[in-house]
Amino acid sequence: MRANSFSKVFARINVFARVPFALAALLLVSAAAPITSAQQASSTMGTQFMSGTPGTFAIRNARIVTVSGADIENGTIVVSDGRITAVGASAAVPAGAQEIDARGLSVYPGMIDLGTAMGLIEIGQGANATVDVAEVGDMNPNAQAFYGINPHSAHVAVTRVNGVTSVLSLPAGGIVSGQAALINLLGSSPREMALVPAAALVVNYPRAAGGGGFGGFFQQPQANPAAAATARDRQVEQLRKLLRDAEAYGRAMDAANADRNLPRPDADVMLASLVPYVRGERPVVFRADREAEMRAAVRFSEEMKLKPIILGGNDAWKIASLLKERNVPVILNGLFDLPSREDDFYDVMYESAAKLQQAGVRFALSTGDQGAEVRDLPYRAGMAAAFGLSRADALKSVTLYPAQIMGVGDRLGSIDVGKIANLVVTDGDLLEARTRIRHLFINGRQVPLNSRHTELYEQFRNRK
Repeated sequence: MRANSFSKVFARINVFARVPFALAALLLVSAAAPITSAQQASSTMGTQFMSGTPGTFAIRNARIVTVSGADIENGTIVVSDGRITAVGASAAVPAGAQEIDARGLSVYPGMIDLGTAMGLIEIGQGANATVDVAEVGDMNPNAQAFYGINPHSAHVAVTRVNGVTSVLSLPAGGIVSGQAALINLLGSSPREMALVPAAALVVNYPRAAGGGGFGGFFQQPQANPAAAATARDRQVEQLRKLLRDAEAYGRAMDAANADRNLPRPDADVMLASLVPYVRGERPVVFRADREAEMRAAVRFSEEMKLKPIILGGNDAWKIASLLKERNVPVILNGLFDLPSREDDFYDVMYESAAKLQQAGVRFALSTGDQGAEVRDLPYRAGMAAAFGLSRADALKSVTLYPAQIMGVGDRLGSIDVGKIANLVVTDGDLLEARTRIRHLFINGRQVPLNSRHTELYEQFRNRK
């Protein structure tokens, strides 16, 4: 991933040299206009828009939905140094704390979406310079989404003011897309936003026919099934070889570090980036929807001793027993998709989360959106609750469950002492579309409830 997608604009200046200067200027202005418009919110709100207000806060008289335990009907939450320092009905308020009277309001942990490309894409159509989701080639394990994230994206503020405070931003394309970054939606740089810069390896598991996937799969439908199967097997073998080479590279580096008399292998950034994943130290996210693909991804992970997570999972309920047995979590992002088969019931996707929960499969809900619609995450959970998932599990599916799946359950996902203070104060149920966010905290900083949407509303509400 390139550190700054907007540099691509200047890479295209040579194109303008081939047309008259006046026309080139017009084209450049036209191309820059949507970028400027999309970034306007970030440039007009001052430093608080980027960093929030730090300090010590006490949210009093609130209904506290801890998620990890029982609700506290009339309690206090104390936030200091970015962490939750006290929670309870009788929590002491430190001297000098800024108090927020939340009488009649509820406090929830911030929501987490594990299936986005937040910060990697701004305007998907018509502004290629704002799109940085993929690299050239099939194997890019060393590409890190972290370095391509644009903290000034208008999607960031639009998403967080709806209660989504953290996301996993994933690269796309090829067989091995690269490494995803787990970020908080607050900060003036990717480093300020990062929770886990290299959180997971992203693999588009090869399939025999194209279509589907996040942003389109890397294969196109092929007319000859035998040829398609052969191509898939060749890609799987290519992936297997890469992972085995990385395993051997890691062993060789360890041996060289332990004994300086041994020859040191030549540096290889691709293989080095894979070592934590082939050792099972970090998870591998497999994009797969169909039953056959998911079974193959689970078998492949077992063979290569990987730590798999399924992203997509439209047919995951069909292999729930296998997923439960192998302890493979699923990030469901197709809840609002149409049924994939004409004889499926209309609600087959709505019920998928409830079926996984009943089978004991670990899961989280995701929008699967690249950026603009990640704000709709609470409504996905609300729909799942309307089709068989308990309300408690619906809330956990967008808070505690995704945090646990990514190995940060000790830092995010619930309101407990010691956790990062990502808090959402609402006037109703967090998963209800009519609920309004009254206060927002990310990293213990109070964040203004401004976004590109609110700015446009204020700009045009009195228009005559």
